Amino acid sequence: MEVMSTAPVRPSDRYPDEQDPARTRRLFIIGLVVVVIAGLGIAWLGYDKFARQPVKGETAGYQIVSDTTVEVQVTVTRNDPSQPVSCIVYAKDKAGNEIGRREFYVAPSSEPVVVATSEVRTTEPPAVGDVFGCGTDVPAYLDRS
Repeated sequence: MEVMSTAPVRPSDRYPDEQDPARTRRLFIIGLVVVVIAGLGIAWLGYDKFARQPVKGETAGYQIVSDTTVEVQVTVTRNDPSQPVSCIVYAKDKAGNEIGRREFYVAPSSEPVVVATSEVRTTEPPAVGDVFGCGTDVPAYLDRS
């Protein structure tokens, strides 16, 4: 026959013993170091992916040719000048609405910085020409001449 204890359970027996404050502090510091290292790792990956772009296009200037055409000059800077590039340029009217857009091919070069020019046909009289951007993914449909 089994004997059951009828001793009352004290409330303090329901909870774990107090943890050592030094152990708690040590765990907090270790956790903080892990979070900081993870944050630095994520920041480095973001910088590596987005900061060093292989090609950059900047507006060098524009000239309004007619009521339906603007010529946009683009300064193209490449890390690898032997790589072909495509750039997108656009035109805006006086109200700031986009009224024309064109993608064009920039051939490989021996120089890392070149100035390329493209005409954009517009649906209304243009006020300004600008570059949207350049990239190394050159679509097959672009004229390579």
